[in-house]
Amino acid sequence: MKERFRIKSKNPVRLFGPGDKFLKLIKERIGVKLYFFNNVITMEGEEDEVKKARMVLENMIEKRKKGESIDETDINGFIERALLKDSHGVIITPRGVIRPKTENQQLYVESIDRYTVVVAIGPAGTGKTFLAVAKAVESLENKRIERIILTRPAVEAGESLGFLPGDMREKVLPYLRPLYDALYQMLPADKVKKYIADEVIEIAPLAYMRGRTFSDAFIILDEAQNTTASQMKMFLTRLGWNSKAIVTGDITQIDLKQDEDSGLIKIQKILSHVEGIKFVYLDKKDVVRPKLVSDIIEAYEKKSI
Repeated sequence: MKERFRIKSKNPVRLFGPGDKFLKLIKERIGVKLYFFNNVITMEGEEDEVKKARMVLENMIEKRKKGESIDETDINGFIERALLKDSHGVIITPRGVIRPKTENQQLYVESIDRYTVVVAIGPAGTGKTFLAVAKAVESLENKRIERIILTRPAVEAGESLGFLPGDMREKVLPYLRPLYDALYQMLPADKVKKYIADEVIEIAPLAYMRGRTFSDAFIILDEAQNTTASQMKMFLTRLGWNSKAIVTGDITQIDLKQDEDSGLIKIQKILSHVEGIKFVYLDKKDVVRPKLVSDIIEAYEKKSI
């Protein structure tokens, strides 16, 4: 198959890179033949190869139209997206492709695509937070949402952070560090800092969510086993238009006071039949950390403490 594609660019170097290195990258990775002459690209190869090459070129042109520069990381991302267009559960972030490693993780990722609210319950190391953050970053980079909200209950401080030393960021950083760590695995450090400075990404304790509504947003509540029933209700009612909420937690590691019920446990009964909400359960078979972690989880399951 042969197809021609006209380029309306006054400076092809900015689009194709020095020495047309971006075109060469497309040729190598997709396997299509590319010829550029007189502002026309000729693509030649199997029909599927030509379609994928065209998709990459369209993404490149769209990025340049916005006045944004293009680098090799962008091109590789566009190519991955084209090559994996029909793959299920694959997540594409600026730092690379992320694939679910177990059937339950696959179900989890696909549920995030299909449902407005997804509740993931399982032990540490099963990818609950990691995959949710990856999907949030993918949605942001693809312009499907405008903001990412990441939150956790700061239960160790009783959600009363005023007595702790330092400004707000210094007070909450120890409780929210795992969310920062996940972001830095999905995005370049300078982009994370810019998004946070511009409030495109917000990371805050659960107490700071009260009284707000989030539209065009991807909202993740991590460590949800440490929310009370009223806090969980508060969080779930923050959803605005075109928003998605992911709730993650491990009901075997609850740090609430004995007289407080976990909101994560309660919503399994209250919301299990509500349309638009999906509960996904992961277990020790889904742990993607070293085998020792799975063995520890299994040992604790066998012996009550």
